Amino acid sequence: MPSFDICCLETEPELNSNVVSVNVGGRIFQTTKQTLTQAGPKSLLYRLAETGSDRFVDRDPDQFSLLLSLLRSGTLPSKVKDFDLRDLVEESRFYGIESLLTSSLNDPSHLDAFALRKSSELPLNGRDPPSAIASTPFGSLHVSHGSKITSFDWSLTRKSTILTQFTAIDSLLAISPDIAAAGATDFSGLQILDLQKGRVKQVLNWENATRSGSTVQAIGSSGEFLFTSFESSRRNSNSILVYDMNTLNPVIEIARNEIFGADLDSAIPATKLRWVSGYGLLMASGSHSGLSGVSGNIKFWDIRSGNVAFELKEKVDCFADVCVSDNMNVLFKVGVSSGEVFNADLRCLGTVNNDANDNSNPWMCVENRRKVVNGKKEGLGCKIESHGNQVFCSKGGDIELWSEVAAGSEGRLKGRVFRKNVMGRVKAMGGLKVTNLAFGGNKMFVTRKDQQAVEVWQGSTRGF
Repeated sequence: MPSFDICCLETEPELNSNVVSVNVGGRIFQTTKQTLTQAGPKSLLYRLAETGSDRFVDRDPDQFSLLLSLLRSGTLPSKVKDFDLRDLVEESRFYGIESLLTSSLNDPSHLDAFALRKSSELPLNGRDPPSAIASTPFGSLHVSHGSKITSFDWSLTRKSTILTQFTAIDSLLAISPDIAAAGATDFSGLQILDLQKGRVKQVLNWENATRSGSTVQAIGSSGEFLFTSFESSRRNSNSILVYDMNTLNPVIEIARNEIFGADLDSAIPATKLRWVSGYGLLMASGSHSGLSGVSGNIKFWDIRSGNVAFELKEKVDCFADVCVSDNMNVLFKVGVSSGEVFNADLRCLGTVNNDANDNSNPWMCVENRRKVVNGKKEGLGCKIESHGNQVFCSKGGDIELWSEVAAGSEGRLKGRVFRKNVMGRVKAMGGLKVTNLAFGGNKMFVTRKDQQAVEVWQGSTRGF
């Protein structure tokens, strides 16, 4: 509990015992006990509500006025724009209500995709551009660049930069504002890092048949589980391990492949893992580039049984990247050859792909006209991510926003229509290729090739 000065003031008994008077820096504020208890039992304000006397708190009354408004209505008043955010953060920590301020300013449901604009940049130390970024739901951010990880709190104030054992970090997951999981395709083991203390808490490894090292290809999570895609250092076996998020004990191993001869499908480790909460399934995708082109697979795993619920094998215009939208029940991909965005309705996949006699293609191009594939890999390096009811796809230096358009009531699942908005033009953004997209709170984070910074995109947050 932070230290503070409290003095009892001799006053006449309150006519209404529910009313509390608080003297903050010489200014008297009157509110109700119910309002102060909104701050939570561990807060200073809750303690003030529990006393029967007036109290004096030696703090800034103007800052307190803002925080009292937050307790009363759940939102900050418009005059907050005249104050520095960092000062308000420090004041909220003193009173023990930082979590309420965080929720007010960074509620994920307040992200307005159509209002997103580049608002600032977070510079990074050193010469290495970001290789991976990971955010918590309320906007804390971890950024890997070279062998370092830099963390920012929810107000985007730099917290720490630590040096890791990795030469470069390829996979990064934010477990909490202070804890991250990190892995590399050329360094054995998944490391659980305490970023605040700058130490490795635990290293998770996979026991493969050849007893070689186990490199990390992808990391994912749900509220309950941590998922890690491993490949042996000899690249002749791969697997996905499921860990309990709280204990980090292994729960089940799925998708184990021991590769013999030219079994191409088994040779593809999962390079992207996403939990689909609405279906209780884990999406795992991976691709391989060979003489015959790019091929890949997308599998949806039931981690309770360890079996594949359904899968897609990609040979024609395989995905450069893939994402899944729980809100819309849609799987999206950007074709590596065409560079176009496609969607497949999740409600159809189980029936289409489990029937051996059904060879129909579940993918529907979201564009009005399909491009002619000319042998070039137009989609190489494109990124695609879903957030809420929108899909964001990077193409070179541009970021496209795809949203579903309300259709008729005929109920045709394959008749879904999506419309595109371009959020950033190459001319306006400098033409640097987008390398990562992530979402946290009401913000979008973007990194670009050879740029030693993270772009922050946000809409019109009230006051700030």
